[in-house]
Amino acid sequence: MKILTLAVLLTILFSADSINVENSTKQFFSRGHTNNWAVLVCTSRYWFNYRHVANTLSVYRSVKRLGIPDSHIVLMLSDDMACNPRNPKPATVFSHKNMELNVYGDDVEVDYRGYGVTVENFLRVLTGRLPPSMPRSKRLLSDDRSNVLIYLTGHGGNGFLKFQDSEEISTFEMADAFEQMWQKRRYNELLFIIDTCQGASMYEKFYSPNIIALSSSQTGEDSLSHQPDLAIGVHLMDRYTFYMLEFLEDIHPTSKTTMKDLFKVCPKSQCVSTPGHRTDLFLRDPGSVLITDFFGNVRKVEITTETIDLTEPITLMEDKSKSGELRMESRTYGDQLPVSEIIHQKPKAKDWHPPDGFILGLWTLILLVFFKAYGMQHLKHIF
Repeated sequence: MKILTLAVLLTILFSADSINVENSTKQFFSRGHTNNWAVLVCTSRYWFNYRHVANTLSVYRSVKRLGIPDSHIVLMLSDDMACNPRNPKPATVFSHKNMELNVYGDDVEVDYRGYGVTVENFLRVLTGRLPPSMPRSKRLLSDDRSNVLIYLTGHGGNGFLKFQDSEEISTFEMADAFEQMWQKRRYNELLFIIDTCQGASMYEKFYSPNIIALSSSQTGEDSLSHQPDLAIGVHLMDRYTFYMLEFLEDIHPTSKTTMKDLFKVCPKSQCVSTPGHRTDLFLRDPGSVLITDFFGNVRKVEITTETIDLTEPITLMEDKSKSGELRMESRTYGDQLPVSEIIHQKPKAKDWHPPDGFILGLWTLILLVFFKAYGMQHLKHIF
């Protein structure tokens, strides 16, 4: 009887815990998100992998166009095709035939370059396990209200992705990194996109909540290249990324296009391979998730239900006395100057001061006039 009672109590406790976890999870995700981040990685080296660099830079261009700033993008390029000796047009990387679109513009900020693109650095960026000396620009400073886009391109196989032809990252390592991110509250929702051979094998082991995963090919399939350019002797992009970017070009910041539309990008008739996606870990219906929830920017706005009275006096600290003492003065929002008047109002006489270098310039002018009038000989007589 005691054993039965104990079993019943344990069942009740575990049921209560599971209900509490479920409720806390729902409450956590109902808060929404306030910022978007992107981690864009090209894992290939050598000139014949030109297309992988172009893939990454093209996605970089798209997310910036839709509003994600460089401060929220971690860009990793394992080789600098722009300065490769074989490049007929140095400092450029093109993603379309006939060199129509240079995706290596003047405002590209590469955070990890060359031999800095390693499995270790990639995992450290995701999990936040970076040394204190690492600058802010190389960190993923996401939080529990961040939607994170992770894009990978390169050469892969069944359950692994190569980094610079010298090391590999496995699907188990990726799954573990995402679980660490979830436990450390480093994302609200996560979109994982991989353009590589057998890409679907890289998300088969994921188990953390609120992840959408997309791939350019199924396990056992190759992911094919696109747009060969005879002028430089290489392909310019991969098929899946090419059609995905063609889709993103029609997206604007206020677009109502959803993730289900992204799933239809590059059917087998265009990709030759079979693109895949996984949504069983995601808590929302992908049909209600906007593309801009990951590819666009989110303004940091806190919504409040409290009523704010704009006629209520506010206290200002102003210098009203001759002795320079601060005095308290109450005003209402209605008493303040309109923005247009604030912009065009002239500074007070007591607040005006000569611009930097004005005094030095004035003395220089006086000396020039003196030398022109009297010359160096007169100056020698004076001294």
